[in-house]
Amino acid sequence: MRLEHLYRRRVPVDKVITPELARACTELSHEIRRQIGLVITRRGAIEQVIVGSGRELVLTDLSRFRLGRRLLRGVRLVHTHLHNEPLTQDDLTDLALLRLDLIVAIGVGPDGLPADVSLAHILPPNPRGQVYDVWAPSPFHSFQLECEAFVDALETELTRVASDHVVQDGQESAILISVSTRSRGDQEERLEELAELVRSDEITVLESVVQRSQDIHPKYLLGSGKLKEVVIKALQRGADLLIFDQDLTAAQIRTIAEVTEMKVIDRTQVILDIFARRAHSREGKIQVELAQLRYLLPRLSGKSTALSRLGGGIGGRGPGETKLETDRRRVRDRIAHLERELGAFARHRDQRRGRRFRRMVPIISIVGYTNAGKSTLLNALTESHVSVQDRPFETLDTSSRRLRFPRDREVIITDTVGFIRDLPKDLMGAFRTTLEELRDADLLVHLVDASARDLQGQVESVEAILSELELERMPRLLVFNKCDRLAPEEAEALCHRYRALGISALQPTTLTPLTDCLERTLADRFQQFRLAHAGPIGVASSSVGSGIGER
Repeated sequence: MRLEHLYRRRVPVDKVITPELARACTELSHEIRRQIGLVITRRGAIEQVIVGSGRELVLTDLSRFRLGRRLLRGVRLVHTHLHNEPLTQDDLTDLALLRLDLIVAIGVGPDGLPADVSLAHILPPNPRGQVYDVWAPSPFHSFQLECEAFVDALETELTRVASDHVVQDGQESAILISVSTRSRGDQEERLEELAELVRSDEITVLESVVQRSQDIHPKYLLGSGKLKEVVIKALQRGADLLIFDQDLTAAQIRTIAEVTEMKVIDRTQVILDIFARRAHSREGKIQVELAQLRYLLPRLSGKSTALSRLGGGIGGRGPGETKLETDRRRVRDRIAHLERELGAFARHRDQRRGRRFRRMVPIISIVGYTNAGKSTLLNALTESHVSVQDRPFETLDTSSRRLRFPRDREVIITDTVGFIRDLPKDLMGAFRTTLEELRDADLLVHLVDASARDLQGQVESVEAILSELELERMPRLLVFNKCDRLAPEEAEALCHRYRALGISALQPTTLTPLTDCLERTLADRFQQFRLAHAGPIGVASSSVGSGIGER
């Protein structure tokens, strides 16, 4: 009954707690030998009364006091300590993780009256890396603080410092996390690539965290203590997202969501979101939605905040279902429907390929790592205007154009979706029918960014995906693009080492050796077509454009 009466009390907005309310709490705490906590709003209402054990207090759900873009939650925790001890590390962790306005501990004296009072509050980012300011304990009877004015000033300062980080309106910001048994150098390279993906998805990268570990924690990846440190740092920086470089299981998402209300996503979700932004054709949108649903289906158990956010925003953008968690059957039905639609596109594509084959026109497909310059090369060779931007996965929908060689020979040249290391299997499955078009090619041009830091890794990633598609025996030509970014002798040595051609798709004068090589490489194919067809190839292919998908 006395606990219920605590709910009816109110605290003046300029007070942390009244002497009468503090005494009621310490006396009751002394009597039952348990900690008692009050969650108090800025208006002075007692929102929650919590009874803990003799040594700790477990806070109940504060999700109704959502942070949103605010840096403080709008409530403070005032609680008792039975042995008049100061704030503990658990208290300070709760302060930082929950973004409380204040956390206050009132010591219980031997007579049950308030003894000392300890207080702490969050600090804005600072050169010392200090997360909170802990005040020295002082006798409760002499403790004074203008609560409303202090919290207002604190929030103003937090907002001012946070505004120094340039984040465009409407953009989310993120902390990137890599936990791996790989070398630190390898981790940093992967995080650089993840940062490029994240920025291309219009998310601001605030910081990256690298942890090299012999054993990956099965629940938290980097251990619960380290995870809390990272979350506290992210909250202090004003981040909206935690983005992991490795794929997270449904269980890991749930356990991490128990530590923080922040949005938690992984590398696959970032890539899926980029694909959702870039898809323009009906087929492309279906493929992306199918990949999203296949990714989500095994993750629909539980009700964590990390999962519920997948219905929209980063990681859940695109034409897919909203509220996917509530109905697995609907998701499976939707997947089956999309697979049927893709089947129809595949049949149409088979018909188009048949028309191309009857016209006896060789096909060249440009493949390569994302952002290697494939669309730029297609435009340069064919004087086309396919969309080009310096960002990953600009091209999702296959583009085909005609290329005429000087000897009046024609080929079809296609630009394909870019590859990336550890390409999500759900995307591979959804785009498999599109990628299998590569089997119709007479020659693959493997385009590589010569200026890439991890050039060897990118080459190996593309070769691995081609092997997975059973295209490892397909004739291909290795071409290094962006050689203008290297010193001439460095570019020449690189091409010699890999037995590749060096070009810059932005410099047409460098493309002549490439077109000559393409024509020589396809000379036998032209001869086969000429023998198999009555008449010169120029006549046979005079209407080539009618069977070509234009994107």
